[in-house]
Amino acid sequence: MPTDHTGERPAPRSARASIAAAISTSLEWYDFFIYSTAAALVFNVTFFATDSTVVSALNSFATVAVGFIARPIGGILAGQLGDRYGRKPVLVGAVCLMAVATFLIGCVPNTQTVWLAPTLLVILRICQGLAVGGQWGGAVLIATENAPAHLRGFYGSFAQLGVPIGLVLGNVAFLLATGLSSSDAFLSWVWRIPFWISLVMLPVAFAIHRFLEETPEFKAVAAKIAQTPEVQRSPMLDVIRRNPGTILMAAGANTIGIVFFYIMITGSVQFVTTYLDVARSTVLTWILISCVVMVPLVPAFGWLSDRVGRKLVFAIGSAAMMIWAIPMWLLIGSSSPTSIWPFAVAVLVGVVAMALQTGTQGTLFAELFPPEIRFSGASLGYQISAIVGGFAPFVMVAIINGNPDNAWRVGLFLTLLAAASLLCLYVIVKKRYHGDFDSQVSAGVDDAQPPAQPVR
Repeated sequence: MPTDHTGERPAPRSARASIAAAISTSLEWYDFFIYSTAAALVFNVTFFATDSTVVSALNSFATVAVGFIARPIGGILAGQLGDRYGRKPVLVGAVCLMAVATFLIGCVPNTQTVWLAPTLLVILRICQGLAVGGQWGGAVLIATENAPAHLRGFYGSFAQLGVPIGLVLGNVAFLLATGLSSSDAFLSWVWRIPFWISLVMLPVAFAIHRFLEETPEFKAVAAKIAQTPEVQRSPMLDVIRRNPGTILMAAGANTIGIVFFYIMITGSVQFVTTYLDVARSTVLTWILISCVVMVPLVPAFGWLSDRVGRKLVFAIGSAAMMIWAIPMWLLIGSSSPTSIWPFAVAVLVGVVAMALQTGTQGTLFAELFPPEIRFSGASLGYQISAIVGGFAPFVMVAIINGNPDNAWRVGLFLTLLAAASLLCLYVIVKKRYHGDFDSQVSAGVDDAQPPAQPVR
């Protein structure tokens, strides 16, 4: 087996990097998701309680959205640092920030000062958003840039495994918290335990710092920059100047996946527990099962993208979400405490559609930009779409407006977003954006190989 300029064989390096990416993203997303679950189940009846369930839910989900607004800022900061100083230190810093912020959310006091707890939650949620904004690009590039070109879809998908695994961990934590405590105890203090557990991320950050090498592609770029006497430009400004259309189209193509996901795993929980009187534990159990189903599908579709192309698999995912959106929400709306199967079918089919995009999006975004601005470009495109996703549960509550018969309108909203995603993806294909393999080879990445097709 050929070796790269580090003297290490690509396969062991790829496996180690992909495992590190999967573990770090799983813990990051666990922390980010448990806030959304707490917002749906706890904060709306504690810190944001009002006489109106709609107003309480809107206020609670508004703080969820704050984290998404902060994500592009985190992506910008991380892109600047990641393209100049390396992928690994940014990933380590993001993991540490997320661990501390999430732990402190679990320490927010119940107080008679009505503004204090919401203010603290907003500040800490911003820190979570900054951490996720930095973590995603670092993890994806750690996985993809350490992988052989012909297996980048497969290895890159491991960074995306953090989404379903993190959600599984979060739901297990809340299922145990709700199942092992009374309702009053859960709302009083037990909900804090899943947040306190996040401190386990600090040893993970140390392990990544201690045992994981920087990616060969960044080492090659850093060596080239060091030999160039000209003053470096800002990577973020450079990518915006050179690739504004790519960033916007990538963000547009990715929006449906993020909105679909958060409306399904957060919005639907609030909907069926508030309006249909379905037990919290029942809903969380089916969300948990659906995410377990999603875990093997993500690398499977990542592998498929190595065979047939990223954009084709990604497009099938958008089309599947467009077709399923309205039936999914008609099923969710017809669920009841004695008939949960419509909800189960809705989310199980939904995760299959989402996995088509989730398994390919990291590698697809990375391949749209050259190595010297890749962290900035991929992060910015992904995190811009996250802003819309963060407001998705808020929009869902407004669309339903207290009337469960309006559930189908949420499906229509998702259908229109999926159509827009396909249009943005068509523009990407039409302009023939594709992987920067030629520059990788010239930069000295020995295991880079030209793609089987000119445009994937």
